[in-house]
Amino acid sequence: MELEENERIDDLQYRGLKLIQNTKEFCFGVDSVLLSDFAKHIKKEARVLDLGTGTGIIGILLCKKTKLKEIIGIEIQKKMCDMAKRTILLNSLEDKFKIININIKNADEHLGREEFDVIVSNPPYKKKNTGLQNERQSIYIARHEVECDLEDIARVSYSLLKDKGEMYIVHRPERLVDIFSCFRNYHLEPKILRMVHSRQNEKPILVLVKAIKNGGQFLKIDKPLVLYQEDGTYTQEVRNIYEKGEKEK
Repeated sequence: MELEENERIDDLQYRGLKLIQNTKEFCFGVDSVLLSDFAKHIKKEARVLDLGTGTGIIGILLCKKTKLKEIIGIEIQKKMCDMAKRTILLNSLEDKFKIININIKNADEHLGREEFDVIVSNPPYKKKNTGLQNERQSIYIARHEVECDLEDIARVSYSLLKDKGEMYIVHRPERLVDIFSCFRNYHLEPKILRMVHSRQNEKPILVLVKAIKNGGQFLKIDKPLVLYQEDGTYTQEVRNIYEKGEKEK
């Protein structure tokens, strides 16, 4: 497959999957890998939507981690959409994974209401006009709530999910109150929370949340996920995320 300038093909080290990325654009991190694993128990034949799919990393992984029927990725940046589409072809997943180049805010207008069993999202973490302001525009959009914010995510998710549909999101712990507030305002009840730490006894760097549309009010807090051992290598749990996929090839 012919690559454009600054593009590369990365081996995801999971069941032979590969991903096209551009070194000058926003590249995926461990948060996307963790979210795909957090959502791996979605039911068979589910219709799934990925809000802010980027290069398609979460959708690509879910195609192999689950028995979903279809996943649609929404992405506002055309260049990212193009890379995601070529990645889908590279992995021969075009029968399951589709990309649509629209704004998340308008997703329900394009896709209809109550059409999906599951929604996943790794949205921009930072509020608009915070942090570095001189980043490349495409990277700034990926990191900051410029084109959509948490309320947009919650509103559209409620509209698009079927009753009792599942919402999975990864975000920063400092935004947890915002997440819970927005979700409850749109009847997405948080059901499972898991904190992610770089190392044991360090403060959390990520939070994983599962919510249910019109779900009952009961929150389960899972044990923390620790990424690294003291020697800098991945913990056994993180290694298992990759090794299980290799054994299933």
